[in-house]
Amino acid sequence: MTAKILVLHGPNLNLVGRREPAIYGNVTLHLIDEELRRLGHDLDLDVHCRQSNHEGQLIDWIQAAPTDGFAALVINAGSLTHTSIGLRDALLAVGLPAVEVHLSNTQSREEFRHHSYLAAVCKGVIMGFGADSYLLGLRAVATLV
Repeated sequence: MTAKILVLHGPNLNLVGRREPAIYGNVTLHLIDEELRRLGHDLDLDVHCRQSNHEGQLIDWIQAAPTDGFAALVINAGSLTHTSIGLRDALLAVGLPAVEVHLSNTQSREEFRHHSYLAAVCKGVIMGFGADSYLLGLRAVATLV
């Protein structure tokens, strides 16, 4: 049976491919989503990708995920990774396995990016591999469902 996977992209990720390409790469979010769906098909996963610049929208999607039939999440919360206790609490509340991903290696960047409120409630964190971070994250959740 095909498992449904929710991929969430946080603030400013809609600008990937144009925003600071030296840090985030040249691949657009649209292409990342296409690659995720393609890999999902190969892994027998039904991948649904969503992006929002609004914390509350991301929380709503996380809270609805179990009811909507999702088995796991891949999340790049962008800057909210470092600020949002609300996202952390939502992930904890729903209890679905989640993998945190980041395009850049946040540990090699500004000090304020070194702490993640999400990491402790996720099964793992993958960062620093550009767009491939998402694909590695999807492979990781495939082992969890």
